[in-house]
Amino acid sequence: MGEPRLPTNPRPLTHKEKPLPNGRLRIGMVGHAFMGAAHSQAWRTVNHAFDLSAQVEMTAVCGRDPERAAAAAERLGWADHLTDWRELIARDDIDVVDICTPGDSHAEIAIAALEAGKHVLCEKPLANSVAEARAMVAAAERAREAGIRSACGFNYRRVPAVALLHSLIASGRLGEIRHVRAVYLQDWLTDPDFPLTWRLRREYAGSGALGDIGAHIIDLALYLTGSQFSGVCGLTETFVRSRPLPHAEPGGLTARGSLAGEHGEVTVDDATLFLGRLDNGAVASFEATRFATGRKNALRLELNGSLGSAAFDLERLNELEFFDATQPGAEQGFRRILVTEADHPYIAAWWPPGHILGYEHSFTHQARDLVAAIAAGKDPQPSFVEALQVQLVLDAVERSARASTAWTQVPGAETPAAENTPEQV
Repeated sequence: MGEPRLPTNPRPLTHKEKPLPNGRLRIGMVGHAFMGAAHSQAWRTVNHAFDLSAQVEMTAVCGRDPERAAAAAERLGWADHLTDWRELIARDDIDVVDICTPGDSHAEIAIAALEAGKHVLCEKPLANSVAEARAMVAAAERAREAGIRSACGFNYRRVPAVALLHSLIASGRLGEIRHVRAVYLQDWLTDPDFPLTWRLRREYAGSGALGDIGAHIIDLALYLTGSQFSGVCGLTETFVRSRPLPHAEPGGLTARGSLAGEHGEVTVDDATLFLGRLDNGAVASFEATRFATGRKNALRLELNGSLGSAAFDLERLNELEFFDATQPGAEQGFRRILVTEADHPYIAAWWPPGHILGYEHSFTHQARDLVAAIAAGKDPQPSFVEALQVQLVLDAVERSARASTAWTQVPGAETPAAENTPEQV
């Protein structure tokens, strides 16, 4: 996935753990496009929704273009703006660096921020290669010794229905997990004239549908089952191999316009399918594509166990389907749980029962968990080690695809003993 740009001689940490300044947590964000807007929404709302021991301050946002960065700061609620992330990291009034950039810069920014004594939240996937991800894990472990925390932004863990599903599985309600079945379907690339944005260029994105949306369903499988992948076999496909060049580099899911007649090569996958085996004995199937015509953001996940089954659909994100095989046969059947009750995860902070939440709330919950962990001196989740495990699966799928879908072992990520248990929601 490209050569990592990493420091050859990591600097030793000299700072010591210290309490939050006046109960504040001052945020600096790098990147202000799609994910930057989602994260900004979370930082704006987290203290309004949740009673936290730290007050978030949106101190500064960083972007490459000064005019766009200034406009983003005003629109998204940031007090200041910069054009150099190194300057952001060097500021004394920044406690947390939130990385919302393309994957090619994750490792460089995160490692520098951790070495400067800043807590780090990094968007998924963690990096563009296993080598970069391992270097980030090493930096995070060094920083952890000084009380500096780090987490990767897999926000779908924070959807209340998914958190409830995790609780059901952890308490044994599904029994022994035997099947994991997951798809993530989008259609925003079906138009062959959609321009060649950074998400379609390997040097920036690392991979295509595999890393962009496949990483989410891989992480959910790891999170929900508490298991690791032992091996995979997969294939990838690129349906449109040349696209018009965009007018300007910025752009994502809604980019428009192109330079007439000029095209560039698509260097990532448009779709991937793979089978996997988990170390708990379960078998799994995955599909991730940005060519599923008519499907906008269809993340669907089903787990089948010895005592029951459960299914989740992101396009119905307030609902969970649950089948309890321990009930009398005449009473069995999938039942719909509307996850809006006050005793469901995160819900008590919001509205009365039946008043549904949306996509943006998962980012507020992510911010809530990160702030609570930092304020309590605990390790937030998912850690860089957990995100490395996702990276190892992504890499194994690509290696399998290059080897004509050969069965490919997924190496393990060494997981240090947990310092403590994350605060329950």
